Amino acid sequence: MDNTHDTFVDLHVGTPGWFTVLAWLMPLGLVAQFASAGLGLFLNPDLIGLHASMGFTLSLPAAGLLAGALVVKRLRGFGWWAGLVVAFYIAQVSLAATGAPLPLALHPANAALLLTASLVLLAKVESRRAQHKGAYPPTSRTA
Repeated sequence: MDNTHDTFVDLHVGTPGWFTVLAWLMPLGLVAQFASAGLGLFLNPDLIGLHASMGFTLSLPAAGLLAGALVVKRLRGFGWWAGLVVAFYIAQVSLAATGAPLPLALHPANAALLLTASLVLLAKVESRRAQHKGAYPPTSRTA
């Protein structure tokens, strides 16, 4: 019996390019977020506005990843991680929106969790792409 991981369903069809692009955009955008926050704190306070704008823009790849995982049958194996990315994203915006000291203090910690979840999702997407390209044989276990 072949029990391949659920992210390897329908490998012959491949991974949609738009899904792969969104999976890359999320962590890259988050790294840019970290950079703009640091620059805004230590170099130029005007960059905090850029940080906020980029943060709201990241709602697009987050929502697109979750929508893709929910709508495209072969991508449903990514649903848990895409949902976690969206949950951390919503928490991130909520923490920033309060303006209160304690939630703002948790904002960087949640950002690290959001970045970690997005990197795990990206690794899973790239693993699927490598499986499709035949980079290594699918994992299989016998019952």
